[in-house]
Amino acid sequence: MVGKLLVVAVGMFAFGYALIPIYRAICEATGINILAISERQLPGSGLTGKDARVPGNSQIDRTRLITVEFDANARGPWDFKPERRSIQVHPGELATVMYEFQNVQNRTLAAQAIPSYAPKQAAAHFNKLECFCFNQYTLAPGEKKQWPVAFVIDPRISKDVTTITLSYTFFEVGGKTPAAPVAQAPTSAGRS
Repeated sequence: MVGKLLVVAVGMFAFGYALIPIYRAICEATGINILAISERQLPGSGLTGKDARVPGNSQIDRTRLITVEFDANARGPWDFKPERRSIQVHPGELATVMYEFQNVQNRTLAAQAIPSYAPKQAAAHFNKLECFCFNQYTLAPGEKKQWPVAFVIDPRISKDVTTITLSYTFFEVGGKTPAAPVAQAPTSAGRS
């Protein structure tokens, strides 16, 4: 029995050790492992590894520029603003802008931002890769934070769009919100 278990253990170890070259062969044959392009030989270059030059992003439309304007609205007594008011980017190009938030109140608060876009058709082509609007944040009294917005504008966006406004409204989450008014049923005196 011990001999059979030893054979099974050695077989499992050998199989686990053999998975690495099997995985590499499958990924190379199917082209799945695109993140490791620097480890492979690039076609026609004769170079491998770090000597090989990775081709640039061919998805960037360098024939046009789009101005992206940044707007910040705060629903409450705190400071919220973008690092820059606008930038120009090529469609398909990765861009990052920082937003600054400071809790100027004397209490801890939880808040979240909601984005909106103008023109409306830009929303479908404005792809945020990293954004503080995905989460809620808790800030202590006087605490100041900076958060990035990393985005790419889809090159398929209409050619007539030359300016996009990205607007954030930052509001308190879980704060004291007044209750909605309750409709009163008409009294018998009000009926005719």
